[in-house]
Amino acid sequence: MTATAAGNAPDVVDVVALGESMVTFRPSRPGRLADVPSFDRGIGGAESNVACVLAAAGHTTRWISSVGADGFGDHLVETIGGYGVDVSHVRRDPARPTGIYFRTAGDRSTDAHEVAYYRAGSAASAMSPSGVDPAAVRAGRVLHLSGITAALSPGCLALMRELTAPRPGRPLISFDVNHRPGLWNDGHGPEVLLELARGADIVFVGDDEAREAWGLHGARAVRQALPEPGIVVVKQGKGGAVAFAKDTDGLPGEDADGTATFVPALHVDVVAAVGAGDAFAAGFLSATLRGLPVRDRLRHGHLTAAAVLTAPGDLAAPPARDRADRLAALDDTAWGRLRLGPGWTRAEEHPGTEKEARTP
Repeated sequence: MTATAAGNAPDVVDVVALGESMVTFRPSRPGRLADVPSFDRGIGGAESNVACVLAAAGHTTRWISSVGADGFGDHLVETIGGYGVDVSHVRRDPARPTGIYFRTAGDRSTDAHEVAYYRAGSAASAMSPSGVDPAAVRAGRVLHLSGITAALSPGCLALMRELTAPRPGRPLISFDVNHRPGLWNDGHGPEVLLELARGADIVFVGDDEAREAWGLHGARAVRQALPEPGIVVVKQGKGGAVAFAKDTDGLPGEDADGTATFVPALHVDVVAAVGAGDAFAAGFLSATLRGLPVRDRLRHGHLTAAAVLTAPGDLAAPPARDRADRLAALDDTAWGRLRLGPGWTRAEEHPGTEKEARTP
């Protein structure tokens, strides 16, 4: 990696997120990509989504990546920076383009949709250990990564291996598996993702991903395959999520008994499912940075995911911290009776709308 000049070490932030973001085009009306006449522009990227949500929740964050020296790159940097994320370490590549993709609206019952990616040869795919400032990357209390980056190129995989390698003084490594079979042309994706996850401190993985990638069935089987991380969070979709915690993850508030903690998902009137996993990770990490117990970390993950599920697009403002804390502190019965619909995160701004997040 390149060295940072003496005296110019980046300021310490709560979370650094490294990975590719792309400009997203969503259809202006339902239908096949072949039939949709126009699209609305947005942004999409697992790691930058986490950084944006955490910044909106009051944390200091930095996004590190590479984008083209083009208008789409300008849009990404300006939009992500507009959320309050530090984008000063994003590299502009004059020789490679910014990635883009097109997506149709998903069917609510099946989440069936079309996605067309145009990311081959993108600026982010050229990231490597020699092209990233190590001080900027390691200046976070948490470094958040995902398995998507490892699939983009050999250079990106080498960077991921370096960042997840054990070394004194490294930040807490958060890793979202994000298994994308279509990105792995060589068939080695599952073993690479397992290797990287075992080098992390906090791991997020869906039970469906674990079955598809590793042939593992059940949360305990996932934990047994990942004995090294301090915390393994297995997301079970509409069922909920379970966290397996060891003695400590390097931050205050860790449960010490190492037992599994399960929290059921909320009842949510879903508008769009895109971005919910990133939001869950952001909510969990926010609560981790605040030293909350594991149960509350899971609940904050569900609440932050619910904010995205009840809004269109990949990003949505999380609930205000005091509101999220009140909901996370509910007893199990009241938690199980919550139902959240569109606009629920703004209920505190409109006193008559509290029924949108009600306990019948």
